Amino acid sequence: MKLLPPEVVTASYILAAVLFILALKGLGNPRTARRANLLGAGGAAIAVLAYLLSVEIRNLWLIGLAVGVGAVIAVFAARRVQMTQMPQLVAAFNGVGGGAAALVALVEAGHSESPWTLVVVAVTVLIGSVSLTGSFVTFGKLQGIMTTRAVTFPGLPVIMVLLVVAAVGLGAALVVTGDTLFAFVLAVTGLILGVLLVLPIGGADVPIVISLLNAFTGLAVAASGLVLANVLLLIAGTLVGASGTILTIAMAKAMGRTVTGIVFGAFRAHVAGTASDTANDRPVRTMDPDDVAILLDYAQRVVIVPGYGLAVAGAHHAAAELAELLGSRGVDVVFGIHPVAGRMPGHMNVLLAEANVPYESLVEMDEVNPRFKTTDLVLVVGANDVVNPAAKTSPGSPIYGMPILAVGDAQQVVFLKRSLNPGFAGIENELFYDPKVSIVLGDAKQTLTKILSTVKTAA
Repeated sequence: MKLLPPEVVTASYILAAVLFILALKGLGNPRTARRANLLGAGGAAIAVLAYLLSVEIRNLWLIGLAVGVGAVIAVFAARRVQMTQMPQLVAAFNGVGGGAAALVALVEAGHSESPWTLVVVAVTVLIGSVSLTGSFVTFGKLQGIMTTRAVTFPGLPVIMVLLVVAAVGLGAALVVTGDTLFAFVLAVTGLILGVLLVLPIGGADVPIVISLLNAFTGLAVAASGLVLANVLLLIAGTLVGASGTILTIAMAKAMGRTVTGIVFGAFRAHVAGTASDTANDRPVRTMDPDDVAILLDYAQRVVIVPGYGLAVAGAHHAAAELAELLGSRGVDVVFGIHPVAGRMPGHMNVLLAEANVPYESLVEMDEVNPRFKTTDLVLVVGANDVVNPAAKTSPGSPIYGMPILAVGDAQQVVFLKRSLNPGFAGIENELFYDPKVSIVLGDAKQTLTKILSTVKTAA
Protein backbone atom coordinates (compact mmCIF):
# COMPACT_ATOMS: atom_id res chain seq x y z
CA MET A 1 0.00 0.00 0.00
CA LYS A 2 1.36 3.41 -1.02
CA LEU A 3 1.17 5.74 1.97
CA LEU A 4 2.71 8.86 0.44
CA PRO A 5 1.47 10.74 -2.64
CA PRO A 6 4.02 11.59 -5.37
CA GLU A 7 4.12 15.24 -4.35
CA VAL A 8 5.27 14.39 -0.82
CA VAL A 9 7.85 11.94 -2.14
CA THR A 10 9.26 14.59 -4.49
CA ALA A 11 9.43 17.12 -1.67
CA SER A 12 11.19 14.53 0.53
CA TYR A 13 13.74 13.87 -2.19
CA ILE A 14 14.41 17.60 -2.58
CA LEU A 15 14.89 17.94 1.17
CA ALA A 16 17.27 14.97 1.21
CA ALA A 17 19.25 16.43 -1.70
CA VAL A 18 19.57 19.76 0.11
CA LEU A 19 20.80 17.95 3.23
CA PHE A 20 23.38 16.05 1.15
CA ILE A 21 24.70 19.32 -0.30
CA LEU A 22 24.86 20.95 3.14
CA ALA A 23 26.67 17.85 4.45
CA LEU A 24 29.32 18.06 1.74
CA LYS A 25 29.77 21.75 2.47
CA GLY A 26 30.11 21.13 6.19
CA LEU A 27 32.66 18.36 5.76
CA GLY A 28 35.12 20.93 4.44
CA ASN A 29 35.77 22.24 7.96
CA PRO A 30 36.62 20.19 11.10
CA ARG A 31 34.43 22.46 13.22
CA THR A 32 31.30 21.60 11.23
CA ALA A 33 32.15 18.02 10.21
CA ARG A 34 30.17 16.33 12.99
CA ARG A 35 27.03 18.30 12.17
CA ALA A 36 27.61 17.63 8.48
CA ASN A 37 27.66 13.89 9.09
CA LEU A 38 24.38 14.12 10.97
CA LEU A 39 22.83 16.11 8.11
CA GLY A 40 23.96 13.53 5.58
CA ALA A 41 22.64 10.66 7.68
CA GLY A 42 19.35 12.50 8.14
CA GLY A 43 19.04 13.04 4.40
CA ALA A 44 19.66 9.35 3.73
CA ALA A 45 17.05 8.35 6.32
CA ILE A 46 14.45 10.68 4.81
CA ALA A 47 15.17 9.37 1.30
CA VAL A 48 14.91 5.69 2.25
CA LEU A 49 11.75 6.22 4.29
CA ALA A 50 10.09 8.27 1.55
CA TYR A 51 10.83 5.58 -1.03
CA LEU A 52 9.57 2.71 1.14
CA LEU A 53 6.33 4.57 1.81
CA SER A 54 5.74 5.36 -1.86
CA VAL A 55 5.86 1.89 -3.42
CA GLU A 56 4.11 -1.43 -3.08
CA ILE A 57 6.47 -3.43 -0.91
CA ARG A 58 6.77 -7.18 -1.17
CA ASN A 59 8.90 -9.31 1.15
CA LEU A 60 8.91 -6.56 3.76
CA TRP A 61 10.47 -8.93 6.28
CA LEU A 62 13.45 -9.45 3.99
CA ILE A 63 13.97 -5.70 3.64
CA GLY A 64 13.70 -5.29 7.40
CA LEU A 65 16.23 -8.07 7.92
CA ALA A 66 18.68 -6.45 5.50
CA VAL A 67 18.29 -3.07 7.22
CA GLY A 68 18.78 -4.69 10.62
CA VAL A 69 21.93 -6.54 9.58
CA GLY A 70 23.33 -3.39 7.99
CA ALA A 71 22.57 -1.36 11.12
CA VAL A 72 24.34 -3.90 13.35
CA ILE A 73 27.41 -3.90 11.12
CA ALA A 74 27.42 -0.09 11.03
CA VAL A 75 27.16 0.28 14.82
CA PHE A 76 29.86 -2.35 15.34
CA ALA A 77 32.19 -0.64 12.87
CA ALA A 78 31.57 2.81 14.33
CA ARG A 79 32.31 1.67 17.88
CA ARG A 80 35.10 -0.85 17.33
CA VAL A 81 37.11 0.41 14.38
CA GLN A 82 39.98 2.58 15.56
CA MET A 83 40.68 6.00 14.12
CA THR A 84 43.89 4.63 12.60
CA GLN A 85 41.80 2.19 10.55
CA MET A 86 39.48 4.80 9.08
CA PRO A 87 41.15 4.81 5.65
CA GLN A 88 40.64 1.04 5.39
CA LEU A 89 37.03 1.40 6.51
CA VAL A 90 36.37 4.11 3.94
CA ALA A 91 37.89 1.92 1.22
CA ALA A 92 35.74 -1.05 2.25
CA PHE A 93 32.51 0.96 2.43
CA ASN A 94 33.31 2.54 -0.90
CA GLY A 95 33.74 -0.89 -2.47
CA VAL A 96 30.44 -2.06 -1.03
CA GLY A 97 28.71 0.98 -2.53
CA GLY A 98 30.11 0.25 -5.98
CA GLY A 99 29.18 -3.40 -5.68
CA ALA A 100 25.62 -2.52 -4.67
CA ALA A 101 25.22 -0.29 -7.72
CA ALA A 102 26.51 -3.09 -9.96
CA LEU A 103 24.07 -5.59 -8.44
CA VAL A 104 21.13 -3.24 -8.96
CA ALA A 105 22.12 -2.84 -12.61
CA LEU A 106 22.48 -6.61 -13.06
CA VAL A 107 18.96 -7.16 -11.74
CA GLU A 108 17.58 -4.42 -13.96
CA ALA A 109 19.35 -5.87 -17.03
CA GLY A 110 16.85 -8.72 -17.09
CA HIS A 111 13.84 -6.40 -16.99
CA SER A 112 14.61 -3.89 -19.70
CA GLU A 113 14.64 -3.90 -23.48
CA SER A 114 15.44 -0.23 -24.00
CA PRO A 115 18.85 0.21 -25.66
CA TRP A 116 19.43 3.42 -23.71
CA THR A 117 18.73 1.70 -20.41
CA LEU A 118 20.99 -1.19 -21.34
CA VAL A 119 23.81 1.24 -22.15
CA VAL A 120 23.47 2.71 -18.67
CA VAL A 121 23.28 -0.80 -17.19
CA ALA A 122 26.53 -1.74 -18.92
CA VAL A 123 28.29 1.38 -17.63
CA THR A 124 26.99 0.84 -14.10
CA VAL A 125 27.99 -2.82 -14.01
CA LEU A 126 31.50 -2.08 -15.25
CA ILE A 127 32.23 0.93 -13.02
CA GLY A 128 30.64 -0.66 -9.96
CA SER A 129 32.62 -3.88 -10.40
CA VAL A 130 35.90 -2.03 -10.86
CA SER A 131 35.17 0.02 -7.74
CA LEU A 132 34.33 -3.10 -5.72
CA THR A 133 37.53 -5.07 -6.25
CA GLY A 134 39.74 -2.00 -6.62
CA SER A 135 38.59 -0.73 -3.23
CA PHE A 136 39.24 -4.05 -1.55
CA VAL A 137 42.74 -4.26 -3.01
CA THR A 138 43.27 -0.77 -1.58
CA PHE A 139 41.92 -2.07 1.73
CA GLY A 140 44.46 -4.88 1.62
CA LYS A 141 47.34 -2.48 1.01
CA LEU A 142 46.27 -0.19 3.85
CA GLN A 143 45.61 -3.04 6.27
CA GLY A 144 48.97 -4.66 5.55
CA ILE A 145 47.35 -7.84 4.24
CA MET A 146 49.30 -7.40 1.02
CA THR A 147 52.42 -5.52 0.00
CA THR A 148 52.21 -1.77 -0.42
CA ARG A 149 54.70 -1.85 -3.27
CA ALA A 150 53.64 -1.64 -6.89
CA VAL A 151 52.87 -5.17 -8.09
CA THR A 152 53.53 -5.80 -11.76
CA PHE A 153 54.28 -8.79 -13.96
CA PRO A 154 55.21 -9.29 -17.61
CA GLY A 155 52.28 -8.77 -19.94
CA LEU A 156 50.17 -6.81 -17.46
CA PRO A 157 49.66 -3.80 -19.76
CA VAL A 158 48.57 -6.12 -22.58
CA ILE A 159 46.12 -7.91 -20.31
CA MET A 160 44.63 -4.60 -19.16
CA VAL A 161 44.17 -3.41 -22.73
CA LEU A 162 42.51 -6.70 -23.67
CA LEU A 163 40.18 -6.45 -20.67
CA VAL A 164 39.14 -2.92 -21.63
CA VAL A 165 38.46 -4.03 -25.21
CA ALA A 166 36.52 -7.04 -23.91
CA ALA A 167 34.47 -4.80 -21.62
CA VAL A 168 33.51 -2.52 -24.51
CA GLY A 169 32.59 -5.53 -26.63
CA LEU A 170 30.51 -7.13 -23.88
CA GLY A 171 28.70 -3.85 -23.25
CA ALA A 172 27.89 -3.53 -26.95
CA ALA A 173 26.66 -7.13 -27.07
CA LEU A 174 24.41 -6.48 -24.05
CA VAL A 175 22.86 -3.45 -25.72
CA VAL A 176 22.28 -5.26 -29.03
CA THR A 177 20.97 -8.57 -27.68
CA GLY A 178 19.63 -7.72 -24.23
CA ASP A 179 21.05 -11.06 -23.02
CA THR A 180 21.83 -10.85 -19.29
CA LEU A 181 24.66 -13.34 -19.73
CA PHE A 182 26.73 -10.55 -21.26
CA ALA A 183 26.00 -8.39 -18.22
CA PHE A 184 27.32 -11.06 -15.85
CA VAL A 185 30.45 -11.64 -17.94
CA LEU A 186 30.94 -7.88 -18.03
CA ALA A 187 30.74 -7.82 -14.24
CA VAL A 188 33.42 -10.51 -13.97
CA THR A 189 35.60 -8.55 -16.42
CA GLY A 190 35.17 -5.43 -14.30
CA LEU A 191 36.09 -7.32 -11.13
CA ILE A 192 39.35 -8.52 -12.70
CA LEU A 193 40.07 -5.09 -14.16
CA GLY A 194 39.61 -3.47 -10.74
CA VAL A 195 42.25 -5.74 -9.21
CA LEU A 196 44.76 -5.21 -12.00
CA LEU A 197 44.15 -1.47 -12.00
CA VAL A 198 45.13 -1.01 -8.34
CA LEU A 199 47.86 -3.65 -7.94
CA PRO A 200 50.51 -1.61 -9.83
CA ILE A 201 49.92 1.46 -7.67
CA GLY A 202 52.49 1.98 -4.94
CA GLY A 203 51.76 2.88 -1.34
CA ALA A 204 52.54 6.56 -1.76
CA ASP A 205 49.65 6.95 -4.20
CA VAL A 206 47.08 4.86 -2.31
CA PRO A 207 45.35 7.91 -0.74
CA ILE A 208 44.71 9.29 -4.22
CA VAL A 209 43.37 5.93 -5.37
CA ILE A 210 40.86 5.89 -2.49
CA SER A 211 39.50 9.22 -3.64
CA LEU A 212 39.46 8.13 -7.29
CA LEU A 213 37.54 4.94 -6.52
CA ASN A 214 35.14 6.99 -4.44
CA ALA A 215 34.45 9.05 -7.56
CA PHE A 216 33.93 5.80 -9.49
CA THR A 217 31.36 4.67 -6.96
CA GLY A 218 29.55 7.99 -7.21
CA LEU A 219 29.33 7.63 -10.97
CA ALA A 220 28.03 4.07 -10.58
CA VAL A 221 25.35 5.23 -8.15
CA ALA A 222 24.35 8.09 -10.46
CA ALA A 223 24.09 5.64 -13.35
CA SER A 224 21.96 3.31 -11.25
CA GLY A 225 19.68 6.30 -10.61
CA LEU A 226 19.19 6.57 -14.36
CA VAL A 227 18.47 2.84 -14.58
CA LEU A 228 15.85 3.01 -11.83
CA ALA A 229 14.55 6.44 -12.87
CA ASN A 230 15.31 7.64 -9.34
CA VAL A 231 16.18 11.32 -9.22
CA LEU A 232 17.63 11.19 -5.72
CA LEU A 233 20.12 8.45 -6.58
CA LEU A 234 21.14 10.49 -9.59
CA ILE A 235 21.69 13.60 -7.46
CA ALA A 236 23.51 11.78 -4.65
CA GLY A 237 25.72 9.86 -7.07
CA THR A 238 26.57 12.99 -9.01
CA LEU A 239 27.53 14.81 -5.81
CA VAL A 240 29.79 11.97 -4.70
CA GLY A 241 31.29 11.55 -8.15
CA ALA A 242 31.96 15.27 -8.59
CA SER A 243 33.40 15.79 -5.10
CA GLY A 244 35.54 12.66 -5.43
CA THR A 245 36.86 13.83 -8.79
CA ILE A 246 37.69 17.30 -7.47
CA LEU A 247 39.44 15.83 -4.44
CA THR A 248 41.38 13.36 -6.60
CA ILE A 249 42.67 16.12 -8.87
CA ALA A 250 43.54 18.35 -5.90
CA MET A 251 45.40 15.54 -4.13
CA ALA A 252 47.28 14.54 -7.26
CA LYS A 253 48.35 18.15 -7.75
CA ALA A 254 49.38 18.46 -4.10
CA MET A 255 51.54 15.33 -4.41
CA GLY A 256 53.10 16.29 -7.72
CA ARG A 257 51.28 13.54 -9.56
CA THR A 258 48.93 13.29 -12.53
CA VAL A 259 45.78 11.22 -12.27
CA THR A 260 46.54 9.46 -15.56
CA GLY A 261 50.04 8.64 -14.35
CA ILE A 262 48.57 6.99 -11.26
CA VAL A 263 45.75 5.15 -12.99
CA PHE A 264 48.02 3.74 -15.68
CA GLY A 265 50.82 2.90 -13.29
CA ALA A 266 51.05 -0.59 -14.77
CA PHE A 267 52.47 0.85 -17.95
CA ARG A 268 55.34 2.63 -16.23
CA ALA A 269 55.58 1.39 -12.68
CA HIS A 270 58.16 3.11 -10.53
CA VAL A 271 61.15 1.22 -9.23
CA ALA A 272 62.86 2.39 -6.08
CA GLY A 273 66.29 3.83 -6.61
CA THR A 274 69.35 1.89 -5.55
CA ALA A 275 70.88 4.79 -3.70
CA SER A 276 69.14 3.77 -0.49
CA ASP A 277 69.74 0.04 -0.79
CA THR A 278 72.68 0.16 1.60
CA ALA A 279 71.26 2.84 3.87
CA ASN A 280 70.83 0.47 6.84
CA ASP A 281 74.64 -0.06 7.01
CA ARG A 282 75.29 3.57 7.85
CA PRO A 283 75.25 4.88 11.43
CA VAL A 284 72.55 7.21 12.66
CA ARG A 285 72.57 9.63 15.58
CA THR A 286 70.27 8.49 18.38
CA MET A 287 69.15 10.08 21.63
CA ASP A 288 66.79 9.34 24.48
CA PRO A 289 63.62 11.19 25.59
CA ASP A 290 65.54 13.19 28.23
CA ASP A 291 67.81 14.60 25.53
CA VAL A 292 64.76 15.68 23.52
CA ALA A 293 63.33 17.40 26.60
CA ILE A 294 66.58 19.39 26.94
CA LEU A 295 66.35 20.49 23.30
CA LEU A 296 62.75 21.57 23.88
CA ASP A 297 63.81 23.56 26.94
CA TYR A 298 65.98 25.80 24.72
CA ALA A 299 63.63 25.97 21.72
CA GLN A 300 61.45 28.98 20.97
CA ARG A 301 59.85 27.72 17.75
CA VAL A 302 58.79 24.08 17.46
CA VAL A 303 56.96 22.23 14.71
CA ILE A 304 55.47 18.79 15.33
CA VAL A 305 55.05 16.72 12.17
CA PRO A 306 52.58 13.88 12.77
CA GLY A 307 52.43 10.78 10.60
CA TYR A 308 50.67 7.44 10.47
CA GLY A 309 53.02 6.07 13.14
CA LEU A 310 51.61 8.61 15.59
CA ALA A 311 48.13 7.38 14.78
CA VAL A 312 49.04 3.70 15.18
CA ALA A 313 50.73 4.34 18.53
CA GLY A 314 47.77 6.38 19.77
CA ALA A 315 50.23 9.16 20.59
CA HIS A 316 48.04 12.07 19.50
CA HIS A 317 46.87 12.88 23.03
CA ALA A 318 50.44 12.96 24.35
CA ALA A 319 51.53 15.14 21.42
CA ALA A 320 48.63 17.51 22.06
CA GLU A 321 49.47 17.76 25.78
CA LEU A 322 53.13 18.42 25.01
CA ALA A 323 52.21 21.17 22.55
CA GLU A 324 49.86 22.74 25.09
CA LEU A 325 52.50 22.67 27.82
CA LEU A 326 55.15 24.24 25.59
CA GLY A 327 52.66 26.83 24.41
CA SER A 328 51.86 27.80 28.01
CA ARG A 329 55.57 28.60 28.43
CA GLY A 330 55.63 30.94 25.48
CA VAL A 331 57.00 28.50 22.91
CA ASP A 332 55.57 28.88 19.41
CA VAL A 333 54.27 25.37 18.63
CA VAL A 334 52.33 24.25 15.57
CA PHE A 335 51.56 20.95 13.86
CA GLY A 336 52.79 20.70 10.27
CA ILE A 337 50.21 18.75 8.25
CA HIS A 338 51.00 17.12 4.92
CA PRO A 339 48.01 16.73 2.53
CA VAL A 340 48.07 12.93 2.92
CA ALA A 341 49.40 12.63 6.47
CA GLY A 342 47.74 9.57 7.93
CA ARG A 343 47.25 7.96 4.50
CA MET A 344 44.02 9.79 3.79
CA PRO A 345 43.09 13.46 3.28
CA GLY A 346 41.95 14.98 6.55
CA HIS A 347 42.74 11.84 8.56
CA MET A 348 45.40 13.53 10.69
CA ASN A 349 43.25 16.63 11.18
CA VAL A 350 40.43 14.51 12.60
CA LEU A 351 42.81 12.52 14.78
CA LEU A 352 44.34 15.65 16.32
CA ALA A 353 40.92 17.27 16.71
CA GLU A 354 39.99 14.20 18.77
CA ALA A 355 42.87 15.18 21.09
CA ASN A 356 41.48 18.74 21.33
CA VAL A 357 44.30 20.35 19.34
CA PRO A 358 43.05 23.81 18.27
CA TYR A 359 42.34 24.02 14.59
CA GLU A 360 44.54 27.12 14.38
CA SER A 361 47.53 24.99 15.41
CA LEU A 362 47.15 22.73 12.38
CA VAL A 363 49.23 24.35 9.65
CA GLU A 364 49.07 23.00 6.10
CA MET A 365 52.19 22.17 4.09
CA ASP A 366 52.35 25.28 1.91
CA GLU A 367 52.10 27.53 4.95
CA VAL A 368 54.42 25.63 7.28
CA ASN A 369 57.29 25.00 4.85
CA PRO A 370 58.59 28.60 4.95
CA ARG A 371 58.59 28.42 8.77
CA PHE A 372 61.12 25.60 8.97
CA LYS A 373 64.08 27.88 8.24
CA THR A 374 63.38 29.79 11.46
CA THR A 375 62.33 26.74 13.48
CA ASP A 376 64.59 25.61 16.33
CA LEU A 377 63.32 22.03 16.57
CA VAL A 378 61.10 19.74 14.52
CA LEU A 379 59.61 16.64 16.10
CA VAL A 380 58.70 14.14 13.40
CA VAL A 381 56.39 11.63 15.04
CA GLY A 382 55.81 8.48 13.02
CA ALA A 383 56.17 10.16 9.62
CA ASN A 384 58.59 9.16 6.88
CA ASP A 385 57.54 9.49 3.25
CA VAL A 386 56.05 12.97 3.68
CA VAL A 387 59.46 14.36 4.79
CA ASN A 388 61.69 12.16 2.65
CA PRO A 389 64.02 14.24 0.42
CA ALA A 390 64.03 11.40 -2.13
CA ALA A 391 60.88 13.06 -3.44
CA LYS A 392 63.16 15.81 -4.77
CA THR A 393 66.48 14.05 -5.35
CA SER A 394 65.75 10.50 -6.58
CA PRO A 395 64.03 10.30 -10.00
CA GLY A 396 63.68 6.53 -9.65
CA SER A 397 61.87 6.79 -6.34
CA PRO A 398 58.12 5.97 -6.11
CA ILE A 399 57.57 9.30 -4.34
CA TYR A 400 59.63 11.40 -6.75
CA GLY A 401 57.86 14.66 -7.52
CA MET A 402 55.67 14.56 -4.39
CA PRO A 403 55.84 17.82 -2.42
CA ILE A 404 57.19 17.19 1.07
CA LEU A 405 57.47 18.98 4.38
CA ALA A 406 60.91 20.61 4.29
CA VAL A 407 61.90 19.63 7.84
CA GLY A 408 65.55 19.49 6.78
CA ASP A 409 65.58 23.32 6.76
CA ALA A 410 65.14 23.46 10.55
CA GLN A 411 68.02 23.87 13.03
CA GLN A 412 67.41 20.47 14.65
CA VAL A 413 65.23 17.52 13.66
CA VAL A 414 64.24 14.62 15.90
CA PHE A 415 62.45 11.56 14.56
CA LEU A 416 60.35 9.48 16.94
CA LYS A 417 60.16 6.07 15.26
CA ARG A 418 59.56 2.48 16.25
CA SER A 419 62.35 1.33 13.91
CA LEU A 420 64.49 2.45 10.99
CA ASN A 421 62.37 0.48 8.54
CA PRO A 422 61.28 2.25 5.33
CA GLY A 423 57.96 4.07 5.24
CA PHE A 424 54.75 3.13 3.48
CA ALA A 425 56.33 3.71 0.06
CA GLY A 426 59.04 1.18 0.89
CA ILE A 427 62.11 3.41 0.51
CA GLU A 428 64.84 4.61 2.88
CA ASN A 429 64.97 8.16 4.18
CA GLU A 430 68.33 9.81 3.54
CA LEU A 431 67.42 12.48 6.09
CA PHE A 432 68.18 10.00 8.88
CA TYR A 433 71.89 10.39 8.16
CA ASP A 434 71.98 14.19 8.24
CA PRO A 435 74.27 15.45 11.07
CA LYS A 436 71.53 17.65 12.55
CA VAL A 437 69.00 14.80 12.66
CA SER A 438 68.56 12.54 15.68
CA ILE A 439 66.34 9.52 16.15
CA VAL A 440 64.57 8.24 19.23
CA LEU A 441 63.66 4.60 18.71
CA GLY A 442 60.62 3.16 20.45
CA ASP A 443 56.87 3.44 20.76
CA ALA A 444 55.86 7.02 19.96
CA LYS A 445 53.30 7.22 22.76
CA GLN A 446 55.74 6.01 25.40
CA THR A 447 58.48 8.28 24.08
CA LEU A 448 56.26 11.37 24.08
CA THR A 449 54.98 10.51 27.56
CA LYS A 450 58.57 10.36 28.86
CA ILE A 451 59.44 13.63 27.12
CA LEU A 452 56.34 15.25 28.58
CA SER A 453 57.19 14.00 32.08
CA THR A 454 60.74 15.35 31.86
CA VAL A 455 59.58 18.72 30.54
CA LYS A 456 57.08 19.03 33.40
CA THR A 457 59.75 18.13 35.96
CA ALA A 458 62.14 20.71 34.55
CA ALA A 459 59.59 23.48 35.10
